Amino acid sequence: MEASRRTVLRAGLAAAGAAVLPRSGAAQGGAAPAAKPIPSSGEAMPVIGLGSWITFNVGEDPVLREECAAVMAAFFETGGRMIDSSPMYGSSQDTIGYGLEKLGHPDALFSAEKVWTSSGPGGPRQIEETRRRWGVERFELLQVHNLVAWERHLETLFAMKEEKRLRYVGITTSEGRRHAEIERIMASQPIDFVQVTYNVLDREVEDRILPLAQERGIAVIVNRPFRQGALIEDLEDQPLPDWAADLGAASWPQFLLKFIISHPAVTCVIPATTRVDHLRENMAAATGPMPDQPIRARMVEYMEQI
Repeated sequence: MEASRRTVLRAGLAAAGAAVLPRSGAAQGGAAPAAKPIPSSGEAMPVIGLGSWITFNVGEDPVLREECAAVMAAFFETGGRMIDSSPMYGSSQDTIGYGLEKLGHPDALFSAEKVWTSSGPGGPRQIEETRRRWGVERFELLQVHNLVAWERHLETLFAMKEEKRLRYVGITTSEGRRHAEIERIMASQPIDFVQVTYNVLDREVEDRILPLAQERGIAVIVNRPFRQGALIEDLEDQPLPDWAADLGAASWPQFLLKFIISHPAVTCVIPATTRVDHLRENMAAATGPMPDQPIRARMVEYMEQI
């Protein structure tokens, strides 16, 4: 009976994997990470990105800066592209700028930033200061952070896109806040990206936001995949299910990330870390089998029973 269940599981994984695009050119020493197309352009985006909230807020500490630069180096070596930050994140922008300069500004970088000020006229000044901190010519994606003054900032970002000073425009929220307003903006504005919180236990966005993103052709970035590390801590003493091996998940972080990136509406998830070994563990979640819907339901059931 167990062999039969595993046969069905593997068949489901193979079918689900067909919906995810393989990247050309494997990461050093391993399989190529999966990628998905950005709906508004078709550009392939690796499904695992790199967040910077808290982890890169290290001030000018030289040791911690080097640790962050090492994480960035490993990220690019394993096929990563999207790095996400915000003016809200303390010194994270300067840390990213330091790492990019140290690494010679990798061509693979997909720079995702945010505008976060209640002053509409102050938006362009903040964006320019952010660009200077990163040391880049322009950003690939700019997002209105937590919908602060979103009407005015979207005007600015759409104008920048029209002038070819920006490629993509987005909005963000986290921890389940202001979802109704997020929906209204998604339905009425020609945005390219929406960033929301989503994980195996926080699934509110499955009801309306993720289906609307698919309907409207909006890419989805997922934040807080581990509830800022709390979910991993809660699971430390819990065993992975035996069938996690058939998912290619050797750890809880990989199990949790595979659940997120296997949703057809999700484009990229942005876990944050200060450790190279954790970065490589996260990136490995983008390789191998991906669960289909019945297996995703099984993952939820298992988690809710713990």
